Order: sequence, then C-alpha cells, then structure tokens
Amino acid sequence: MSDAYVVGDPDGLSPLQAEIRDAVAKELHAQLAMRADRLDLADLPEVAYQITLRVDGILSRRPPRRGTTRVSTSP
Repeated sequence: MSDAYVVGDPDGLSPLQAEIRDAVAKELHAQLAMRADRLDLADLPEVAYQITLRVDGILSRRPPRRGTTRVSTSP
C-alpha cells in the first residue's frame, strides 16, 4: 500500500503520476474534440506523439531524481 493511499489520496497515485494522468486525459480530450469524438486507427500515432509531448513537458519541469541523469536533446 502506498503512503498516498494511507494519507487519504483515494487514487493512490503520487503527485507526479496524478499530473501525468491529468495531462494524458487533457490531451485525449483535446484530440477527440478536434476529431469529432472519433479516433481512427490511423490517428493513433499522432495522438500518441501529442501525449508524449505533454508528458515530456511535465518531466522536463522537474529536477532529476537522485541517482539518475537526464540527457538533454536540445541543441
């Protein structure tokens, strides 16, 4: 059992996990709205790419965890 659940967070997610969940939900909502509430199989790579960008935005705002190294891909 996670500490988050013990202290009353009903979904048991860490703050980072909750932020990622919310970002994925927001992007899926936006994609469905743009596509008239329908995702075709051919749309999935673009949707996945947009979700990845949102998650990357969250992770790049956070300092690296101890013992890990974040490699920058920007020039």
